[in-house]
Amino acid sequence: MTDDPEERLFRRAEARLPRRAMMHGVSAASVAAVLAQGIRPARAAESGPFPAHPKWRFVFVNHVTTNPFFVPTVYGIQDACGLLGCTYQWTGSETSDVAQMVNAMNAAIAAKADAIAVAIVDPKGFDAPTERALQAGIPVFSYNADAPPGSGNRRLAYIGQDLYQSGVDMGGRIVSLVDSGLVPIFIATPGQLNIQPRFDGAKAAIEKSGKKIDVEMIASGPTVNEELTRIKAYYLGHQSLRGMFAVDAGSTQGVAEVMQQFDLPKKGVHAGGYDLLPKTLQLINDGFLDFTIDQQPYLQGFYTVMEMFVFMVSGGLTGPADINTGLKFVTKESVKPYLTTHTRYEGSSSEAQIVPRSGPIG
Repeated sequence: MTDDPEERLFRRAEARLPRRAMMHGVSAASVAAVLAQGIRPARAAESGPFPAHPKWRFVFVNHVTTNPFFVPTVYGIQDACGLLGCTYQWTGSETSDVAQMVNAMNAAIAAKADAIAVAIVDPKGFDAPTERALQAGIPVFSYNADAPPGSGNRRLAYIGQDLYQSGVDMGGRIVSLVDSGLVPIFIATPGQLNIQPRFDGAKAAIEKSGKKIDVEMIASGPTVNEELTRIKAYYLGHQSLRGMFAVDAGSTQGVAEVMQQFDLPKKGVHAGGYDLLPKTLQLINDGFLDFTIDQQPYLQGFYTVMEMFVFMVSGGLTGPADINTGLKFVTKESVKPYLTTHTRYEGSSSEAQIVPRSGPIG
């Protein structure tokens, strides 16, 4: 069995995709073939505006390398590397172990990577390896999670969602749905920088509204099964709650499943969260979840490679710029294209394609 985290990521995606794809008449064999195609190494671009250049190697250090959320992120990395004639490595930890991630950064530095991208999920843990990389002349970018302002981490730029503001926006949506009462917000790993700012923003927005909403932060755990068990147990002990929300993908799916199991919309309970796991999207369509938030993970890979490349090709004169990959509320009214269209951009297919669209935008 391979120890390659990228291959494990796609193997897990392969286990999930057939169920969803076959609902729309796509065979498991076709899905497997598409996934196999998706993990081929990037090729050099055949033509383009740039002069001949080394096939630069970009290392991505991730906190949950086999989490299905990052399937479209890796597709974005692949597509940008293929476009620009670069290669990449996907490495880090499967369990948000900061020491493992730091080891991966140190290995990339020792191997003289051309650039490093890291999800900075710990406030201080990545300061020293970032500094070592910079001193070795290796540019460092953060993606998906960033060092807090004023932390001293000298990464060159952050590519990802504005996490605190997304929480503020979610809090505003919660206030529009719930007038008063107990509202737990589930979080897989409290304090982790890719999700804690969302809770902080949501709580601030709810408190600012002046509504008598009792917000509780509830740790749900790092795995999908554990999250579902804890969310169900919490509901059974707090059946007077008026809403259930979450700030990470697994907890959001767990909230949706508990809403379905106990038919909570009929009891006036509202719910929502983050990300595009297939079950989450289906349960929005079925009316058990009010919304989920799309942070566009494909762009977190694609844009990061673009910035690395421009930095390298310009000798460091241009390239680093913070990029907010955005926030899109997905509701029952807007979820249908996510369920009926399978693309690399949401991680539901690895096939390269142009997705047709029509009608007004927005």
